Amino acid sequence: MVNTQVFESQRELNAIYEVSKTLAMSLDVSKTFREALNYLSHAYDWRRAFVVLGETEGSLQGLCAVGLTKEEQQRLRFQSGEGIVGRVYANGIQVMVPNVHTEPLFLNRTGGADQTPDVPIAMLVTPISADRRTVGVLAVDCLNPGEAHSFSNDLRLLKMVATLMGQALLLHRSVSAAHDSLQDAVRRMSKALKPVHQIDQVVGVSKPMQQVFEQVHQVAPSRTTVLLRGESGTGKEVIARALHNLSPRKREAFVRVNCAALTESLLESELFGHEKGAFTGAQGQRKGRFELSHGGTLFLDEIGDISPSFQAKLLRVLQEREFERVGGTASVKVDVRLILATNRNLERMVQAGEFRADLYYRINVVSIQLPPLRQRREDIPAMANLFLERFNKENGRTTHFSPAAMRVLTSCYWPGNVRELENCVERTATMAHDDVIGNLAFPCQGNGCLTQVLHHIDRVDAVSPGRMIEIPVVQGPVPPRAVPEPEVDDSPEAQAPAPASEPAPPADTDGKPEGERERLIWAMERCGWVQAKAARLLKISPRQMGYALQKNDIEVRKF
Repeated sequence: MVNTQVFESQRELNAIYEVSKTLAMSLDVSKTFREALNYLSHAYDWRRAFVVLGETEGSLQGLCAVGLTKEEQQRLRFQSGEGIVGRVYANGIQVMVPNVHTEPLFLNRTGGADQTPDVPIAMLVTPISADRRTVGVLAVDCLNPGEAHSFSNDLRLLKMVATLMGQALLLHRSVSAAHDSLQDAVRRMSKALKPVHQIDQVVGVSKPMQQVFEQVHQVAPSRTTVLLRGESGTGKEVIARALHNLSPRKREAFVRVNCAALTESLLESELFGHEKGAFTGAQGQRKGRFELSHGGTLFLDEIGDISPSFQAKLLRVLQEREFERVGGTASVKVDVRLILATNRNLERMVQAGEFRADLYYRINVVSIQLPPLRQRREDIPAMANLFLERFNKENGRTTHFSPAAMRVLTSCYWPGNVRELENCVERTATMAHDDVIGNLAFPCQGNGCLTQVLHHIDRVDAVSPGRMIEIPVVQGPVPPRAVPEPEVDDSPEAQAPAPASEPAPPADTDGKPEGERERLIWAMERCGWVQAKAARLLKISPRQMGYALQKNDIEVRKF
């Protein structure tokens, strides 16, 4: 008997320790509560467990659950005083029901009693209190054959767990209130202190974007060639159009060409045009993009992806502003303002002999570096609301973000920058069941964000005074108490990809390559093409590894 009591006490102490440690890991109460319930369910052989929290109108809404399906979790809604859960919330008294089959107050809202109709099911319900008032309810159920179990130890444990959860909720709400107050202050200051420079269709109140806007306003009136640089998805085409609209050429044509989307022969014909009979299918003379943009602006995107032979042809056009159509001999002179863009490291390509140095000097007249979204987080709320308003207008919806949802957006790393943010907003709004989009509506909150598979970030952790190390982690939302934002190197040498001739260029101190496909192949080769080992090396799940291999069309080698 004494040994049994010692064992129970030790198990209870271990459970309280594990729950306390779990609740202190993050301010995301939904995640930490679910992990705590998952541990307790396995340790005490509970069948199902859930937590519901009170709302302003007196109703109870499910926060998290273990052992319930997604459809069952959506039915976790009660009114104060309704059923066993509602009575515990209204009265603030702990309750133990030996057999829910014989309890008239049991609503069986999630259908748990139907799974084992012949076996008694006990239900333990305890209130969650914070700041001297009941804020929620913790409930578990377990099999109770013969109705002989007293569950006194389980009730005592639940009471202590509910107390810890109440303190965690109180801390979470205090931090959320402080964060919301800070966001309100920032919005008020943004309205009071309007940015000096503005560009139509571009959101940017942050300091990095204001510097970009200043450069755009300064260089737009001239006909100087502009090179836009930055990561993919940072809005280079939008800035290029802004340069055109702010220039004296705004009433003329603005012509766009994606150099990476065309082969060399097609790109030459597309830019310079062709004469009749120049090649098979050329049934007449056709003007190229240079001629079509005469008097206006020509925007060449992905200029770093053109072949070396075409670079020589383009160089003459940039120098002389004249060219010959494909299959022709007559020179055509044009008056075109050139804007070019790339996300590649042209300096490294010049050193590797992949990009002509004379062409590099010709296009790198005025260079504007666009900051990634992670360096301009102040712009995220306004951009997210803009994308959501556009979605509502196109789909006849009235959705809007909750403060908690906006905190998720502002804390994400966004490796895909503005393009990824826009896609995330549209995807979340499309799948939202209510007009209010909460923090749990985002795929990343349920480990369903597919960008986590291939994108890794470096977060800086101070291990000793004056010494810093870089720790690779998977991209995702960063809780309010996370490690400080890393210092990102904005230099072209650090941001642009390595030359294509290098099969596995080092991207960090661990020797991992930069590209997504190259990183996957590097991990698979290092682990002998064993997917499970490669997944552990990249710190992702085997399921995510399999999806990434399939997405990048990588054939797994058999030995």
